[in-house]
Amino acid sequence: MRVARGVAEGRELLARTVKGHWEDVPPALQDSFAQRFGERLSPPEVVARILDDVRAKGDEAVREYTQRLDGVDLASLEVPGSALREAYRRTPVGLRQAFRAVARRVEAFQRASLPRSWVDYAQGYGELFTPLERVGVYIPGGAALYPSTVLMTAIPARVAGVKEIIMCFPSPGGGASADAVLAAAHVAGVDRVFQLGGAQAIAAMAYGTETVPRVDMVCGPGGLFVTLAKRMVYGHVGVDGLYGPSETIVIADDQADPVRCAADLLGQAEHDPLASPIFITTSAALLSRVETQIERQLERLSRRDVAAAALESQGAAVVVDTLDEAVELANLYAPEHLCLSVADPWSLVRNIRNAGGVFVGEGSPEVLGDYVAGPSHVMPTGATARFSSPLGVHQFLKVTSLVGMDPDTVAALIPTGVRVAKAEGFDAHARALRLRRPRRRRARGG
Repeated sequence: MRVARGVAEGRELLARTVKGHWEDVPPALQDSFAQRFGERLSPPEVVARILDDVRAKGDEAVREYTQRLDGVDLASLEVPGSALREAYRRTPVGLRQAFRAVARRVEAFQRASLPRSWVDYAQGYGELFTPLERVGVYIPGGAALYPSTVLMTAIPARVAGVKEIIMCFPSPGGGASADAVLAAAHVAGVDRVFQLGGAQAIAAMAYGTETVPRVDMVCGPGGLFVTLAKRMVYGHVGVDGLYGPSETIVIADDQADPVRCAADLLGQAEHDPLASPIFITTSAALLSRVETQIERQLERLSRRDVAAAALESQGAAVVVDTLDEAVELANLYAPEHLCLSVADPWSLVRNIRNAGGVFVGEGSPEVLGDYVAGPSHVMPTGATARFSSPLGVHQFLKVTSLVGMDPDTVAALIPTGVRVAKAEGFDAHARALRLRRPRRRRARGG
């Protein structure tokens, strides 16, 4: 890990940390594009071509690109509903129980977060919350399987009241079984499942094909092609966010456990070579002990090559004088995950402005949030925590403003409205307002 000392150096180091550049790809990947498409194309050009073809040719293009890019010949795009139930029955009892336990926690959290429609009849206004009709959930796959992401995306949609939830995920590689993903879909109440991935899956859900229905929103994380595709289809459908590699900041004081700090950093580093494990501490001595622990624990990891690459390319450590300075740097970076491994973590919470999720104290590790804490683990990355939020019921609800005033309230507001309308030069607006003025009754003669 690169090390900085003080806030000024810390700012410079964290500002230089690469947080995901969608257009920057290794030459080898560009060569593979050229082989598959017959010409050198940038990732956005590849995705744009896939989207255009799927929009024009539907299922035919989906099958063609799945075979060309993933090497999978899709006999059928849709996974039968019976396959979900059978996969659930084949899943070991202990894992089924774990899925159910996660589902209960996630559902309880999302129900607590669910907003309610309201009306203030005295003021004549309110809000109506309406769930989306159909949502498409994308679950990454191929080299690894993510049944936890199924639960963390589909359950918030179901709690929000979405009428139909469809799911796309790529065929697992290396002969792996998709049973865990399908079993999680069964637990989460997914209505239809399609075994296709990449940009072609996003296009199919965004535009609709002969087999895949068009959705109102596409949600869930994914790789380079998926993220670019979500960005390009926005406007045709809603998207929940654009997610990059995982990132975590651990803030620690001199009382923190170096073994736990190292474990928390490695827990994120093993996700991806572009994952960002960042350590900010008030103790240089603790940093030294954490670095020693990272070296020891790294050797025991099955994904040590991935974790080591992340630490080398994206890892960073900053030694500061105070915890307030540590929080300042964290707010600047706006991480997906922020872990507070300090003696009095709640005292820092009130000053945190930019983070997808905050994990308060060493006893509440981020890895618990990955699986069973309750909030969705789909969180903003790439500094988008400055303006966006974790996936939850709110993304699956539309808000409609309600205005229904009594005559007295209308009469009181008309003069103000007329003045603003005239200031903007809209005579028809002003006239429409004046027409709502209460009519004066004519006095009756004797």
